[in-house]
Amino acid sequence: MYAIIKNGGKQYKVQEGDVLLLDNMNLEPKDTVEIKEVLAVNAGELKVGAPYVEGATVTAEVVNEGREKKVVIFKKRRRKDSKLKRGFRRSFTRVRITKIAA
Repeated sequence: MYAIIKNGGKQYKVQEGDVLLLDNMNLEPKDTVEIKEVLAVNAGELKVGAPYVEGATVTAEVVNEGREKKVVIFKKRRRKDSKLKRGFRRSFTRVRITKIAA
């Protein structure tokens, strides 16, 4: 059984037991999250929502929260003595999928 969920403008194909990084939710470890934005569920038969599957939920347990490695953004305009260096670290919530209910 698998499901396709939507979080933060991205889509993820998940199964029970999967661990994935979602956008930061400001939750404590061991909290449970219920994701209702389920786009499709396959439990022997594929159900596709328009846009979401009614009554389908994905339950996940928060493992931890953190920040990814820094991504350096560097812009340089040649011959103009102009340059810009910035860094960006995305905050995430790591979750483990515990249950898919269709």
